[in-house]
Amino acid sequence: MSEKHIKESELSNKDWAEVLVEALPYFKHWVGKVVVVKYGGNAMLNEELKQAVMQDIVLLNTIGIQVVLVHGGGPEINNMLEKIGKESKFVQGLRYTDEETMEVVQMVLTGKLNKDIVGILLQEGGKACGLSGVDSGLLRAKKIDKNGEDLGFVGEVSEVNPEILKSLLDQGFIPVVSTVALGEQGDTALYNINADTAAAKIAVALGAEKFVQLTNVPGVLRDIKNPNSLIKRIAREAIPSMIATGVISDGMIPKIECCLEALKGGVPRTHIIDGRVKHSLLIEMFSDRGVGTMLMNE
Repeated sequence: MSEKHIKESELSNKDWAEVLVEALPYFKHWVGKVVVVKYGGNAMLNEELKQAVMQDIVLLNTIGIQVVLVHGGGPEINNMLEKIGKESKFVQGLRYTDEETMEVVQMVLTGKLNKDIVGILLQEGGKACGLSGVDSGLLRAKKIDKNGEDLGFVGEVSEVNPEILKSLLDQGFIPVVSTVALGEQGDTALYNINADTAAAKIAVALGAEKFVQLTNVPGVLRDIKNPNSLIKRIAREAIPSMIATGVISDGMIPKIECCLEALKGGVPRTHIIDGRVKHSLLIEMFSDRGVGTMLMNE
């Protein structure tokens, strides 16, 4: 007997019924609502986890939840640069993106990863469409530097034009967005955009009900060395003091800042959840227990 069948046999019919009854109010609440999911980290590298994420998103889409999937691809970009013998260079944590690197970024994000994800969604029975921030002028960006240091073709989102996403969602599609952006009017360059911040701005532009970051950490931990110290709920007002006292630190800060961006823009709920847990998205959406850390306005 397979592991799957063994696990299924441990649940009685009564147990299965209780699971479905618990999920039903959430199904009703989310139908017709927009949810933006930022997808990256280990959940994107591990094939089994990737399959589970795509199954979750297809299920959400099937019951009428409007899901926009925004993806990154840093490790894959690193791998391609290594293959062509080009060294990855980072300036204060951000990838330096010269013209050649920008070509690789565009090729990997929009040409390979985006279509790989769309393909899996279609194979799982979903209705998906891949696009980049360039398509229909979805994302406009301005060049940035880091404390006076040039980063090349690295930009920050200055404008979101969500009409193409709204049109796709209204037709029942799952838009899959890679974060390469077009420059502002008069600037013909393309820019490499941080996927977390782009996803947050897209959530705001769409008036999303929920913004979820699938990451490779459990969420915000009170003690970084203790995975059982997960903080499940954080009010927006508490975030500055948690950063000041070091509870939120290092790599968690930019993730939290993206959540703040969404909260300030009117998104009621934002989440940082562990993409290493199979079906963590479904657990978060359809159960009382939730998973990861929820940050909220109230």
